[in-house]
This record gives sequence, C-alpha cells and structure tokens, in this order.
Amino acid sequence: MTHALRPLRRSAPLAVTPLSRGVIGRTLVALAAFVAMALFALPLMAAGNPLRLRGDVTARGDTLSLGDLVEGAPAELANRPLFRAPALGAVGTIQARRIVEAAAGLGLTGIESGGRVQVTVQRAARRVGPPEIEAALKRALETGYGLDAKSVSVRLDGEAPVLLAPLDLDGQAAAVDVTYEPRSRRVAGLIVLGERQASLRVGGVAVETREVAVLTRSLNRGEAIAGADLTIERRPRDAVPSDAQGAPGLIAGQVAQRSLSAGSVLRSGDVAPPDLVARGESVNIVFETPGVSLSMRGIANENGRLGASVSVTNSASKKVLQAVVVGPGRVSVSPAPQPQPVLQASAAP
Repeated sequence: MTHALRPLRRSAPLAVTPLSRGVIGRTLVALAAFVAMALFALPLMAAGNPLRLRGDVTARGDTLSLGDLVEGAPAELANRPLFRAPALGAVGTIQARRIVEAAAGLGLTGIESGGRVQVTVQRAARRVGPPEIEAALKRALETGYGLDAKSVSVRLDGEAPVLLAPLDLDGQAAAVDVTYEPRSRRVAGLIVLGERQASLRVGGVAVETREVAVLTRSLNRGEAIAGADLTIERRPRDAVPSDAQGAPGLIAGQVAQRSLSAGSVLRSGDVAPPDLVARGESVNIVFETPGVSLSMRGIANENGRLGASVSVTNSASKKVLQAVVVGPGRVSVSPAPQPQPVLQASAAP
C-alpha cells in the first residue's frame, strides 16, 4: 500500500539570545590558549630533523641532558638534564625505554630507537698517571728538601696509581703536604689539581739515579761503536757499576774489547780507542828535530793506538826503532837524547 506523503510542518522560529561580553572574552582566551599549545607541540612532534637515540655517549659533566641522549632534540629542551652521569672514568648504561619515557615527560614523542635496547655512557675524565705524579713529587723534593730532581726518581707504591679528575681541571698536577725521610728515602704526599678539587694520596721511595750509556744492539769483539748504537738512560745509582760510562760522545768511534749484548751498560774496560797501527803494516816513520824533518818507510812490529809506544823496523836499515803512534799508519821517532857533559871541579893546589 502506498502512503501519501504528508507535507512537512513548518517549525516554530528559534529564539536567539545575544552573548555577553564576558562570555565572548572567555571564549577568545580559551581559543588563544588552544592555538598556543598546538603551536608549541607542533615542532616537538613534527620537527624538521628526525629524533633518534644516540649510540655510545661520552658524558663530560655530572649529568646527561636530553641533547646528550637524543639526536635532533629541540634547542629549547636540549640542555634539560635527565640522568646522572657515571663516576669519573666509569661506564654505565641507560635503558632506551627510560630515555623515551623521560623525553615524553617533556612533551617530546616519536623518538626512533634504531633497535637499541640501551645506551652506553662513558664518563670522560682527565687521567693523571705515574709520570705526572712522579714529576710533581720530584718538584716538591727539590724545592722542599734540596734534592736534585734530575738525579732522583720516585718508585711509587702500588700498581700504577692514577688520579681521575674532571676535564676542566687542566692545570699542572702539584704535590702538597709532602714528607721525606732521608734515611729510608720514603716520600709521601697529596697529588692535587686546582684548589684541591681533585686529590690522591701517594707514597714511594726516592731513588738516586745517574746517566749511563746503554747499547741498543749487540756488538762483536773488535767492532766499532757508532752513535746510533748507544742510548742514555737513567738507572738507580746502586744498581750500576761504579765504572759505568755515561758520555756517548766519547764512546762513539771506539772498539768493543769483547762481545757485548744489547741492553748492557758500558763499563770503562768494555771499549777502547781503535788501533791506528797494525802489526806487520807498512807505516810512515817521521823524524823531526829543530830545523830537520825526515820521513822514511817502515814496518810496525805491534799494534798501537793513538799515543801508544810501538816498535817499528826501518825498511832501509833494518834497524828497530821505538816510535809513538801519531795517526793512522804514522809514527814519530824522536832523536836520542844527547848526554850532558859532566863538569868536574879541579882540586885546589
């Protein structure tokens, strides 16, 4: 059955109540606040640079900021501290979800983890090791006790003590409250940086040292020593021979008198100047007197160094002469001393 359509009834007109000024003002304030919040949240959620968790992080201070942990963090939030850094020189980890949660508390979302479950954090630190500690103690011993810092070394107690300090403490390490016992040679003090902002108490023994010449390679007997074969080291005075040599300039060019091993300390009998005249070698014999200079050939009967007295044979006369080595293959013969006349006093008649 088909129903006839009925015409729509005309509805009664709506009554319109004008808004008061107070209502209009409150509406505009709420709208402005909504727009401001939207504009503030927009760069956080849709920044031009993608937000990513950083990988391994190095902390240079006591805290880790949002910018330390999240790449692309907004400038206005980058310096906000989120976590406490590990101790100086130590390594720690932070779970990735904790970083994401902390960033969300600041209104920052959409951080890419890159598959990371945690972030490794290492605390940067200045490391003052044994060489700097020893140098500080030696300066204190020189100024406070009159020891020569160049001839003293400090053997520190323990396994290589290290002072860890913040990176901004970049001044020279100093030793304070230093005590020294001359009889036992025990030394102790406090190693500090800055105004005692970082400190470490150390102790050890002051050892008197001396410079010695040490071979850098092994030498055979008769082999000449070059400058590159030597190095100068400081060794404890009580541990080196009393005749140890320490002047490389005087040793270079000399000849090993026996087989010498690398690392050995050279002693006075280990080397000697080279022979300038060899036994059986042809030499030039020089005879000089005031106004007379003669030169002849001869044969050396023995080896001789510079200044040594050797016997030589005159090739022409076959006479054996005693000569002094004055250079390579060259000897000098002095005239025989003339006997002085003996004056005898005459007896009185």
